[in-house]
Amino acid sequence: MVGIRQKLLLGFGGLLLIVAAMGVLTIRQIDLLGGAIDVMLKQNYRSVVACQNMTASLERIDSGVLFTFAGHYQEGVNAIRQHEEHFYNALQVELGNITLLGEDQKALRIRKLFLESSRVLEQVTDSSAPLSLRQKRYFSSLLPIFQEIKQLSGEVLEMNQSNMHHANNNARIMAASAHNTMLVTIFASAVIALLFSYQSHRWILLPIKKLIASAEEIRKGNLDLVLDTTSNDEIGRLSRSFNDMASTLRKMRKTDTDTLLRTRSATQEVFKVLPSPIAVLDQNGEVEVATETAESYFGLKPGVNVRDLGHEWLRKLLQKAYRQDYATESGEGNGFIQHFVGNHEYFFQPQVVLVPAGTALILRDVTQVFEQLELKRSVIATVSHQLKTPLTSLRMSIHLLLEERVGNLNEQQSDLLFAARDESERLVHILDDLLDLNRIESGKAHLNVHPVSLSRIGSEGIELFALHARDHGVTLVNTIAEGLPEVMADPERIRHVFANLLSNALRFTPPGGTVTLSAVKEQDNIRFSIEDTGKGISEEHLAHLFEQFYRVPGQPAESGIGLGLSIVKEIIDAHGGSVGAESDSGSGSVFWFTIPIQKNTGENQTTI
Repeated sequence: MVGIRQKLLLGFGGLLLIVAAMGVLTIRQIDLLGGAIDVMLKQNYRSVVACQNMTASLERIDSGVLFTFAGHYQEGVNAIRQHEEHFYNALQVELGNITLLGEDQKALRIRKLFLESSRVLEQVTDSSAPLSLRQKRYFSSLLPIFQEIKQLSGEVLEMNQSNMHHANNNARIMAASAHNTMLVTIFASAVIALLFSYQSHRWILLPIKKLIASAEEIRKGNLDLVLDTTSNDEIGRLSRSFNDMASTLRKMRKTDTDTLLRTRSATQEVFKVLPSPIAVLDQNGEVEVATETAESYFGLKPGVNVRDLGHEWLRKLLQKAYRQDYATESGEGNGFIQHFVGNHEYFFQPQVVLVPAGTALILRDVTQVFEQLELKRSVIATVSHQLKTPLTSLRMSIHLLLEERVGNLNEQQSDLLFAARDESERLVHILDDLLDLNRIESGKAHLNVHPVSLSRIGSEGIELFALHARDHGVTLVNTIAEGLPEVMADPERIRHVFANLLSNALRFTPPGGTVTLSAVKEQDNIRFSIEDTGKGISEEHLAHLFEQFYRVPGQPAESGIGLGLSIVKEIIDAHGGSVGAESDSGSGSVFWFTIPIQKNTGENQTTI
């Protein structure tokens, strides 16, 4: 069996052999070409230069002899001696670089003639001999020797130049041969590559395309197709495995369908008897399945579109869930939906959870929670009102006793009455906070909203606490800039917020510390901050500071019962702002709140 691996090895192996052969041939041709060039440049070129130097030196010697005849004897002799040495050096180069047939005889003949010329030069340059005799010896003996040497040197030069020309032609021929060899091998490689590409298309690509098309059919749900498995290579084995997979998927689909039908039937039966109203909606808002309470209380029957039920709160809640793309609860009022079933009043807290291809609507019954909250508010209001009357009488009695209208007091009695007065005042503040918080939570408190300059309210708040800060050695700093936009707010409520945050900051700032009030504009809000240099608040307590009755451990009893910051949060929430705190243990705290900048300047009254 010839598999894909063997086919690939066959195709790529052929290409590899051709490339290897082409590489070997090319390297061999390059080596031969390099050798020819080496011969041409290193051997013949040295002989050519040596012959040129010998001819040039011989001419300079001849000129030196003529100088001696012309009356410049010493200058001519110096030139002769200098160029005799140059000629000898060039002759030695030629004798050491004999490369051509017959070149050695000519080089030896040149050496013999040069030695003979040296002997004749001694006679020609003999200053004691008559000039006519010297000239005669020059023309009869020395000049013929020079001419023969030049002729022999020219012949050696011609031999080497001819050999260089021949080597150059050989190099050209070898380069053309290498060029043609490479063209042939490249053409052969291209042909084999095209053949292999064609065969690869038949061996690999076409079966893979069939597998891709089959996978696409399976993705669409068609599990009944069967692939051709006649091939015995890896593609054939893969096709058989593909057919086995499709068969297994058909069996699993049948099993899963039966299981799904049973599970769905059981789920629907269990779902119907759940006590809470729950409904699952498709992407179009149509009810797919619902509990019996959802059907009877809200009309959420399977097949009904929620848009046709007329529940405005449900439409808004679904829009918010789709827009935010996560589970959400009703954001209106206190999050409760009031609903009457028969003659009974119910309260539900709706929640939308996004599920695949739809949404789940969960209506949690909080009637009992709502009734408990109402009962708590009623009890707090009743108890607070009932306590205020005797507490007022008690405060008056303590006041009269301290004024000594019913008799003189000794020092111990005065101390006890002062302590009783402070505790009664503290109890009055607690009751006022309870009543105020109860009114806010029950919606009976009203905001008298009109344009307010919060920089002015901040300045007034600092003036109220200036004496208290000075007594405790704390510096109050107001960095609120003038010209901040006005906001629509209830000044009395905002004064309460400032008073609460400033009193807390002063209470927890040691002598020598600083409390700083600042305000900045952030987009459509004014952000106010009260920063102190106290001991700070641990991170685990920051998230609970604005909860009712929460007190950071370690505070003195006179610091309150934990309602002040919760009242601040309710007031700021009623103004449409936000409140928070930032702190690191040991480095002070920053309490901040924001109030939106209102463009409407008309007076208004809001219930909180």
